[in-house]
Amino acid sequence: MILLETERLLFRQQELRDIDAYCAMEMDPDVRRYVGGKPRTREEAENRFLPGLVRAPNNLAMWATIYKPENKYVGRCGIYPHFDKDGSPIAGEASLGLYIAKPYWSRGFATEAGRAFIEFGFNKLDIQRIVTSIQAGNDASIRVIEKLGFTQEYFEQGEYRSFYHYEIKKT
Repeated sequence: MILLETERLLFRQQELRDIDAYCAMEMDPDVRRYVGGKPRTREEAENRFLPGLVRAPNNLAMWATIYKPENKYVGRCGIYPHFDKDGSPIAGEASLGLYIAKPYWSRGFATEAGRAFIEFGFNKLDIQRIVTSIQAGNDASIRVIEKLGFTQEYFEQGEYRSFYHYEIKKT
C-alpha cells in the first residue's frame, strides 16, 4: 500500500523484501551515529524490522521510503505517535522521523520526505503539532529540520548524549 508520493519518493508499508536494505542501514555506523550511537547486529536489526510489517493504526508510522527512479528502498520516514513521559500517546501530536541510507545522503530526500509528512499530518490527519529530537552534533539533520520550519523548543543535556527538541505547529 502506497501512503504518499512526492516527485522522487514514495512511502509504503515495509515489506519482507526490504529487510536487507533495512538491516544494512541499521548496521552502518555512520547512519547509526546519531540514532542510538552504535550499529546493530544483523539479528538485532531483523528483530526491529519485523514489527514494521504490521500496519499501524491511523497511518502514524515509519514508512518504507522508496527512490522511484531506481525503485530502491532508501530509508524509513514518517510521523508516528508522540508519547508523554508516562508512555501514553498525546492526542493531536506526532513525532517526525527521517532515516535515510548513507548512499542517498545529500540529495534532499530528508527535506522532501519531511515536507510530505508535515503536509500529510496537518492536512490529512489533523495533527496540530509535530515534534522531533536531534542529537547534538547532527548538524545536517538540524539544517533539514530548520529548513522545514521547525523551531527549537529546548535543549536536553545528557550524560552521554544531548538532544535538541524541535516543534512545528499547524497554523
